[in-house]
Amino acid sequence: MPVREHGSVLPTISAQQRRARLGVRHHLAHRPDAATPADLATDLVALHATDPASVYLSVAARSPLLTAEDVTRALYDDRTIVRMLGMRRTMFVVPTPLVPIVQRSSSAAIAARLRRALVKELAAVVDDPDEWLTEVSDAVVARLQQSGGATGLALSRADPRLRTKLMFAEGKAYGGPASINTRVLNILSAQGRIVRGRPGGAWTGSQYEWVSIETWLPTGSFEIDVEPARTELVRRWLARFGPATMADISWWTGWNLGDTRRATAGLPTTVVDLDGVEGLVLADDVDPVEDPEPWIALLPALDPTPMGWYGRDWYISAQRRQALFDRTGNIGPTVWCDGRVVGGWAQRPDGEVVFRLLEDIGRQQSDAVEQEAARLTGWLEGVTVVPKFRTPLERELAAG
Repeated sequence: MPVREHGSVLPTISAQQRRARLGVRHHLAHRPDAATPADLATDLVALHATDPASVYLSVAARSPLLTAEDVTRALYDDRTIVRMLGMRRTMFVVPTPLVPIVQRSSSAAIAARLRRALVKELAAVVDDPDEWLTEVSDAVVARLQQSGGATGLALSRADPRLRTKLMFAEGKAYGGPASINTRVLNILSAQGRIVRGRPGGAWTGSQYEWVSIETWLPTGSFEIDVEPARTELVRRWLARFGPATMADISWWTGWNLGDTRRATAGLPTTVVDLDGVEGLVLADDVDPVEDPEPWIALLPALDPTPMGWYGRDWYISAQRRQALFDRTGNIGPTVWCDGRVVGGWAQRPDGEVVFRLLEDIGRQQSDAVEQEAARLTGWLEGVTVVPKFRTPLERELAAG
């Protein structure tokens, strides 16, 4: 047990208590009937959206009543949740009130790095690349303001400068020339000037219409300083994911350790013992939560719960990771039982959701997994979802 200076013993929060908090606070042990997609996004701080289907399946895992149409309506009609590039240069869907906080705490710095890199590469093909990129970017925003929205393809057709090609990964088999169109749009999005709107085709699609921020969120404002924004983001995260180590916070936010420490220094926190490692929890959140009733859940690839911490030993054993993660650290679809990952699942081409348990969880809980797989099959209504990043077990199960 860690002992601090002057011999004081830290309060302990066990792995079992962390799993109980996860089940309750991530709406997996108790699924709210009346929750909206925005409610769920708020309670998880943000939903992972690198894979568009994950947003929908994360909601489906936590609410028995919400449909894919409900999520689509929240994203593109009501606009109570917004897709944006945020922490760790990762795509998220965040509740609309949180947009300024994510923008100022995370997205703005990402935009600056992406822009510097593009300006450096553009120096090989244009004069004064900084001014040139500013002019191109302003033209894109003006066109979107005038038109109300356009796809990336339409924008590149309207402005040949967006079709400027640069070489990437030179000498690699996957390298070659590529236009700057997507890079410019990603920078503008990370700057908070444009937003990804409605995609073409089904809800699993990723070809979005781009819209100016003023059109999409006319009452939006980014008038918050960086440090308060970072502190508020950490506060919200600790309230749902705490306790956590400093490494967990730094990894989830994508900030360096100095920025992470400054953000947490602005909060009332308590240092706790996490099975021999020092962690942080909000000062008013030290008391234990009651263990929930036994529960199971089928979470999609890149769900915010398994992707919530850098240190994962307390909810997934090292021996399970080879089957459930891809080579770059992306987690696939997982089966959870009482706060631990106990297996994986996939969808076959005919739409059926199938699973494999990697440990014995007993007949009653195994039957509950079977029922949840059947429920998810029905929820999908014939839509087939293939994760963007495929893992060994998911591939095996999907192949039948």
